[in-house]
Amino acid sequence: MTTTAFARIDYTRHLPKATQALLALSQQVHGGVLEHTLIELVFLRVSQLNGCAYCLDMHATALRKAGVAPRKLDTVAAWRDSRVFDARERAALAWAEGLTTLPSGEPDEAVYQALRAHFDDEAIATLTMAIATINAWNRLGVGLQPQMP
Repeated sequence: MTTTAFARIDYTRHLPKATQALLALSQQVHGGVLEHTLIELVFLRVSQLNGCAYCLDMHATALRKAGVAPRKLDTVAAWRDSRVFDARERAALAWAEGLTTLPSGEPDEAVYQALRAHFDDEAIATLTMAIATINAWNRLGVGLQPQMP
């Protein structure tokens, strides 16, 4: 991926209402039934898959501020092989990867059933909306390359 030294377009200036709506969606997801650190872990993993440096920085920073151990942050990309993720986190991360990589096919039924073992309907809806939301932010970040804070 080629990076530029400056932002391509300030989408927040050109589409302020759409940006505010996406921000409101993010806030709604964070105010839902799932804990902040789980959402941020999912956001971090999806941002890794999508190669969004802006979002990687933002969500890794949020996780550090929330007290997540460096060891866990260092192994998010290899969560399947890491012993620091519990079954619930693994189910959420598998669902996030399955929905983020849709061009390779829909998530396996086994992935969905593993999710059902740890989350109720409201939590699954919240998690799925969170994944859709971070994918939208990632497209803006990768495509339009906003300035890093």
